[in-house]
Amino acid sequence: MKQLLDFLPLVIFFIVYKTYDIYVASGALIAATALQLIISYMLYKKLEKMHLITFAMVTFFGSLTLIFHDDAFIKWKVTIVYLFFAIGLAVSHLMGKSLLKSMLGQEMQVPDKVWANVTWYWVVFFAICGIVNIYVAFSLPLETWVNFKVFGLTALTLVNTVATVVYLFKHLPKDSLEDKK
Repeated sequence: MKQLLDFLPLVIFFIVYKTYDIYVASGALIAATALQLIISYMLYKKLEKMHLITFAMVTFFGSLTLIFHDDAFIKWKVTIVYLFFAIGLAVSHLMGKSLLKSMLGQEMQVPDKVWANVTWYWVVFFAICGIVNIYVAFSLPLETWVNFKVFGLTALTLVNTVATVVYLFKHLPKDSLEDKK
């Protein structure tokens, strides 16, 4: 259920874009992200920082898109969110508090070097996605960018998430793997 809720704003954005245009879709994205927060709070009685940050970014850049009637703002939002995540992961790791370890360390206890590798992998991944988004958003047609944003970036993120989990599982202590069986 939680994963479906995470994709709700993206699905609504895509459907509304295909039905209307980027401006109506940007407004729908703002509303859908607000709805996501409300539903998350009703179901889980808490809000995740990532959802709050995403909502703030969507609201800010989506509003600028609507106010100035310029799709460049919503296109930049994707890159800025990715770069925000990359910088957040890098800074937290350099300060000795790995965000990934703090989020997943209870379930997956692996050596700190493994957490460092995973963190830097995601820093590079987010940075590359942000850069590629700029290229696609401003060099190719809007339709291509929307498809890339919805399908390409989502698929890349899912593939990298699976690869990360496989990598982490390979580094779990043997006794931890036997406990999971």
